[in-house]
Amino acid sequence: MAKNYTIDDWNKQAEKELREKKLSDLEWETPEGIMVKPLYTKEDLEGLEHTDGFPGLPPFTRGPRATMYSNRPWTIRQYAGFSTASESNRFYKEGLKNGVMGLSVAFDLATHRGYDSDHPRVVADVGNAGVAIDSIEDMKVLFEGIPLNKMSVSMTMNGAVLPVLGSFIAAGIEQGCSKSELTGTIQNDILKEFMVRNTYIYPPQPSMRIVADIIEFTSREMPKFNSISISGYHMQEAGANQVQELAYTLADGLEYVKIALDRGLNIDDFAPRLSFFWSIGMNFFMEVAKMRAARFMWSEMIKNFNPKNMKSLALRTHCQTSGVSLTEQDAYNNVVRTTVEAMAAVFGGTQSLHTNSFDEALALPTSFSARIARNTQLILAEETGITNVIDPLAGSYYVENLTSNIIKEAKKLMKEVEDVGGMVKAIELGIPKMRIEESSAKKQARVDSKEETIVGVNKYQPNEQQDINILSIDNEQARKEQVAKLDILKKNRDLNKVNNSLAKLISAAENNNSNLLELSIEASLNRCTIGEITEALEKVFDRHKPSSKTISGVYASSVKSNDMLSGVKKEIEIFKDKFGRRPRILVVKMGQDGHDRGSKLIATAFADLGFDVDIGPLFQTPEEAAKQAVENDVHIIGVSTLAAGHKTLVPILMKELKKLDAESIKVICGGVIPPNDYPFLEEIGVTKVFGPGTSIPDAALEIIKLL
Repeated sequence: MAKNYTIDDWNKQAEKELREKKLSDLEWETPEGIMVKPLYTKEDLEGLEHTDGFPGLPPFTRGPRATMYSNRPWTIRQYAGFSTASESNRFYKEGLKNGVMGLSVAFDLATHRGYDSDHPRVVADVGNAGVAIDSIEDMKVLFEGIPLNKMSVSMTMNGAVLPVLGSFIAAGIEQGCSKSELTGTIQNDILKEFMVRNTYIYPPQPSMRIVADIIEFTSREMPKFNSISISGYHMQEAGANQVQELAYTLADGLEYVKIALDRGLNIDDFAPRLSFFWSIGMNFFMEVAKMRAARFMWSEMIKNFNPKNMKSLALRTHCQTSGVSLTEQDAYNNVVRTTVEAMAAVFGGTQSLHTNSFDEALALPTSFSARIARNTQLILAEETGITNVIDPLAGSYYVENLTSNIIKEAKKLMKEVEDVGGMVKAIELGIPKMRIEESSAKKQARVDSKEETIVGVNKYQPNEQQDINILSIDNEQARKEQVAKLDILKKNRDLNKVNNSLAKLISAAENNNSNLLELSIEASLNRCTIGEITEALEKVFDRHKPSSKTISGVYASSVKSNDMLSGVKKEIEIFKDKFGRRPRILVVKMGQDGHDRGSKLIATAFADLGFDVDIGPLFQTPEEAAKQAVENDVHIIGVSTLAAGHKTLVPILMKELKKLDAESIKVICGGVIPPNDYPFLEEIGVTKVFGPGTSIPDAALEIIKLL
């Protein structure tokens, strides 16, 4: 008769194999603060509140639909947009021919920030990192030959959400679609922008009014359209761990529910059309458990509002594989990373998915890399058998226990938010932003000290140089084309209708007596531009001005080996003895790119290493950056760039420094910069270019030696 072995029997056997090590040495504390054991058993399922239930039924832990992928796989989306509307349209049509089922539109930064392409502050941003949209005419070209009554369209837009969504709806109307036929999602998640991504326009309070107007209008007029995509994606991209991403995203969602209820809407009027958006990183099981925890927690939260429709309790989500996990070094490894992340999203039960291309740490994806990214999903859906069984990881001792721990930790963060008066108040106090920046600094410290392995970056580096074809956007040409189209639009439209539409928007903003989305649709149909609609509302709401604060001490305290830091600190003391002060660096972000993880990391880490650090405000022009550098008497300007504006903005910065007789100030660049651009930057006088994955202490040492 076979013996019934116990956990004690396993412990003894494991200790034999470990020899001098202890079992506790195999335990791992995650960045979320969760202790992970090397072995889980059925005892780890005892007392867990989320494990009962079925897919398609509350609390929806196992999925929002009863049959999940066994009946219909997730929607394969392609998040894309670049240059002009016509270029992006060609790309979309190619994707639709090759397996893409829904479109996800990336807009350029000028559009995100509510500027027309002819505005002087966006000379480097037009057509970079997304498609330029100035009016309904661009929106019509973007979807030419793509019937909007049949195609689901997701749009990542928050700041300029009114004119962009308004022009989309107007384009649908002029295609012959009724508003009720339009399907898709608008992100419309402004709270997250104040925490991490920074593509806001107006201050928090009027921004929340806009969110409410959109929820109200779409719930009434557009029953197939998701009025908001509550997004954790950009939090994780900014450095949040998975528990932070979950907690703050659900807290944002709760805030949006409350403002919709305050409008007099019933919970069932809008809750079934709320959707969520998660980033999927490399901790496979953590991501699966996060998505299960999210569905359980959301269902429990919405229960408090007494919905009558079961669908109000179901959290539906889109996922995107991580951008920050992609590496410039040994970039083909990114194909594997994206595959692992895509599998986590699928095992976690996503409703739609975008897979990043392997070359996105270098530049916008080529058609070749985009095809590999699409095919990754097609292979998972059609070759692996993964879709045959609903929620195959349910009952896993580890996954279920991890799900429970994530729920507990997320509730702690949500209570912290609740205790200060909700998410709007927490954002005003800077609590989530501070927590995320701390997490980001700790992550970087783990990578720099090799405590966390990134294959091809801090371990197993390749010896040979990789040759990767890079997509380059002619920003100057894109801007020229957009400006020409704007000129034609303005010559041919009815100016009385334009002025009347803008006056209505101003009045509604002042008096809160009309729905702003409804008026934005009318303005778009009358050929008002994105910039004009934005500016009209700005006259009443003003434009939000962020403060530039950094945390201190977190990076240094998270580095396990002091040897890594001591060399830098020693060189700084030598510099100080020689020149009478510490090396001073101004970290700047120019143009309209609000992704400030890189700049914040450099600022906090360099300060911890002993540099004097100034940080410029977001959305600086090169002229403003040069002036600040001279006024602050810095030795170095560190330009952080992610959105391809460096080829336009850095030359202007160099010219401005020359005008100010400040050529002695050295300029270094870091971020997402294609290697092909390095010679150009060096030719115009840039002292050094640092790509993604550079060790911060190594960069600091190199910079000191350059002074």
